[in-house]
Amino acid sequence: MEPWELREWYADYLDACNRHDLDAIRSFVHPAVRRAHLPGGDDAWVSDMAELFHGFPDWRWRRIQLVVEDDRIAAHLRGSGTHSRDFRGVAPTRRHANIAEYAMYRVAGGRITEFSGSSDAELLAQLEVAT
Repeated sequence: MEPWELREWYADYLDACNRHDLDAIRSFVHPAVRRAHLPGGDDAWVSDMAELFHGFPDWRWRRIQLVVEDDRIAAHLRGSGTHSRDFRGVAPTRRHANIAEYAMYRVAGGRITEFSGSSDAELLAQLEVAT
């Protein structure tokens, strides 16, 4: 894909994410996707997204910066939403979380084949109840 095509492709992917459309999200992910420090495969990818959307029904990403080189995409995003249901064992806090995210993707055949990025540590830290 040309750089402009990858930019358009990523905009479509981010739109599917912001609509919380798990079937559409799956269509952007290769069945055998490799994820750094996370279980691989599209089932694990979709499961993680479903868990996030469950805990934060209003979760949205905003693109800050996108860099495309060859078959790689580097994205700086801002993710935010209100913690209104259980998420990763944390009961709802009703707190609004707003985090910086960084992600690197390798795309082949119109699907994400490799991923590495920031963890949930910042998000979970924002949910901690003050003592």
